[in-house]
Amino acid sequence: MNLGTPIASGNTAKIYLYENRIVKIFNDSLPDTESSNEANKQKYAYSCGLSVPKILDVTKIDGKQAIIMEYIKGRTIGDILSEDMDQAEYYMNISVDIQQKIHMIAADSFEPMSEKLSRQIESADNLDKRHKSALIEKLDSMTFERRLCHGDYHLFNLIMSDNEVTIIDWVDASAGDIRADVYRTYLLYSQVSIDLAEMYLRLYCAKSDLLKDEIFQWAPIIAGARLSENVSTENPERLIEIVNHYYPL
Repeated sequence: MNLGTPIASGNTAKIYLYENRIVKIFNDSLPDTESSNEANKQKYAYSCGLSVPKILDVTKIDGKQAIIMEYIKGRTIGDILSEDMDQAEYYMNISVDIQQKIHMIAADSFEPMSEKLSRQIESADNLDKRHKSALIEKLDSMTFERRLCHGDYHLFNLIMSDNEVTIIDWVDASAGDIRADVYRTYLLYSQVSIDLAEMYLRLYCAKSDLLKDEIFQWAPIIAGARLSENVSTENPERLIEIVNHYYPL
């Protein structure tokens, strides 16, 4: 099947627009359950009333795992904001309101966030054994109410169309601590702009009963786990500095 040229690509998959549908083709290196796991997460989010693309099919295309889903016409808030940073607080407010709706949902059927983070920390080549041990011990000591966490929440995963915002890319969703999910978003913004990251954190804390210190308890754990992702746009030295700040060797 000729899907044409991808409209987007990431570490795990390529995205195509084909016959007014989104087709997500997964990389061969992933487990056979990857497409069904992601689709089930997205279906659950959809069933909870969140604005999420509807899953139409989970299949194989040319021997590769694939998800076919509803096409949401619009632009990401990240793209919109990049053209007019004067609107940063307006759009960040919208994004925080949506993230808090996600965080209100229980997600007991999802993989526990702690299991995923533990797996990532153990597989991070940049971390030495002492850091890994300290981070796992810290992770095991954290107590929290398991809530739906997107896991990769940022403005480029929010599509705006006709004043409605749709949340995409649910592959990293888990049942976990909302404070960890907030720090993850803060960490993603801070690699681009510390001002944007601080604005986000200020707005989230103002709209919730969370304190910055509570959220930053997760800083070394989330930074350490992110090292396993080997993202080309991320500076691993920055992440190691965060871990070292909390656990100096």
